[in-house]
Amino acid sequence: MSSILTNNSAMVALQTLQSVNNNLSDVQSQISTGKSVSTASDNAAIWAVSKVMESDQNSFKTIGDQLSLGEATVGVASNSAEQVVDLLTEMKELAIQASGDNVDHAKIEADLAAKEEQIASIVGGAQFNGVNLLATDVDGNSGTGISVISSLDRVGSNAPTVSTISVDGVDFEASIVGGTRTAITSSATAQTAITEIEALLEIAVDGAAQLGSSQSRLSDQGEFVSKLADSMTTGIGALVDADMEEASARLQALQVQQQLATQSLSIANQAPQQLLSLFQ
Repeated sequence: MSSILTNNSAMVALQTLQSVNNNLSDVQSQISTGKSVSTASDNAAIWAVSKVMESDQNSFKTIGDQLSLGEATVGVASNSAEQVVDLLTEMKELAIQASGDNVDHAKIEADLAAKEEQIASIVGGAQFNGVNLLATDVDGNSGTGISVISSLDRVGSNAPTVSTISVDGVDFEASIVGGTRTAITSSATAQTAITEIEALLEIAVDGAAQLGSSQSRLSDQGEFVSKLADSMTTGIGALVDADMEEASARLQALQVQQQLATQSLSIANQAPQQLLSLFQ
């Protein structure tokens, strides 16, 4: 039955055209944004997961910056500690020279005093961003070490927990700079000084090794966090990024469907006009 009041063909053609236009709009959005899921309305579950991952990824980038800062702080202290070791080694050599009888003990003592002043200068200046791991008061607030955020651990739907790496100061200020040494005035005092300098050298070597180990740990953790952030970027991309090859193919197909649906609607709208021939 044909009717001039109800055009079923036009309604079907219109619904088809609207569906094609909606799909075409979605594909154009994917092409313009590069994402298949850019808003919660696109896919609420995937969008929520991606936003949590993006938040964690940004957090890991910040953690990476903190690890770099911590590594630099420990690196300054480590390099300074190694210089102290070198100076103490030179002092030990001078004391050994002074253990002989045919030497100028006064000049050697002056050299040792100069190197001690240099050690004190190094220890006092071994600070980075207001932190000196060679000092008794590491941060000016009676601190004895630093804590560096190292990771953000998330299990299931639980809130993430923050992990840190603790780096203890080695306090060369008290153990080496503040130590006492027998002044060299003779072979006998030189031999005593050798023993005292050897003890200081052992403290310096242990401290430098401790700082070097902490620096290496921070460096390794920083590399891990960087790789983890990159992996999360890849994972987020797999969830929300659009497949541009597929989007391009769909765009062309939908454009053809749009043209056909438009022609179909035009033909359907002309159908009632054919009824006029029945009354002529």
